[in-house]
This record gives sequence, structure tokens and C-alpha cells, in this order.
Amino acid sequence: MTMYNIIYMKRDNLDNIDIKILSLLQENGRITNVDLAEEVDLSAPPCLRRVRSLEKNGFIRGYHADLQAEKLGFEVTVFAMVGLHNQAEADLKLFEERILSLPYVRECHMLNGEIDFILKCVAPDLSTFQSFLTKELTSAPNVASVKTSLTIRQSKHSPGIPINLKD
Repeated sequence: MTMYNIIYMKRDNLDNIDIKILSLLQENGRITNVDLAEEVDLSAPPCLRRVRSLEKNGFIRGYHADLQAEKLGFEVTVFAMVGLHNQAEADLKLFEERILSLPYVRECHMLNGEIDFILKCVAPDLSTFQSFLTKELTSAPNVASVKTSLTIRQSKHSPGIPINLKD
């Protein structure tokens, strides 16, 4: 059984109402339970029970505000491709633990191929990012190389995942 099948087996446990709840909450995490219930054609108590069940079963990880980085002084977004000297599991975990403590790193993905990790980083300005790069990232234990790409503009921002109702 492949990972693809496992993911869809889990999704198969959801009915169209659950999928619609997830879609609506992803679109607007601040929707009231009463409004959500109305949208999915349920009364409020069973709708809330479904939401709590989706949370308990890990389909909903949490709720957050989608902040405008530039308005809060974070003008620079950079993708950093990191290569490590050693890819032993213990060394990978040590790198990941270090990354967790770095607030300018907003996302970290382990990759297959020439690059071990790709990091999405933000900073107030290029000078601050350069300082972070040299003092925190390139000097980290086991880091062999860091290649960076500064973003020019963001053409699409769609947090979450595409959710469609089942046929």
C-alpha cells in the first residue's frame, strides 16, 4: 500500500459535510459555528461535534491569522537551499531542531536530491537577512552549503490545500 493510498483511505472516512466544513474553515477560520452549520445544512450542535471530531482526529491542526509581512516590516523573503555534510538521521534531526529555534525561518522542507533542505525565510531587510545567513545558517554544524534566492514578487498565495467535494 502506497502513501498515496493511505492518505486517500483517511480522506475516505470523511463525508461531503466534513469536506465542506474543512473547506469553509480553511477559507474563513473565523466563521461562527452558527454560520458554518447553516452553510453545511446542519443545526449548530452536530456541526460543532463534527468540527471537534475533525480537530481531534488531526484533520484540523489549528487556526491562525494570515498576516501581511510587508505591513509588519518584513520586506524580504528568501528561499535558502541547504546542503549538509552528513545525512545520517541523527544529523538531520539536529539540523531540524536548530531550524525550529530560528524565527526568520518560516518553513523547512527536507528534499530528495542534491539539496537536503529548502527554507523559506523572512527578514526586515537584506542586511538583516545577510547577518542571519552568516551568523546562524551557514555557520550551523554540519552545513556544507547554502544557496539563496531572493524573491522579487509573490504571484500566488494560497495557504492550505485544494479541497473539493467527493463525487
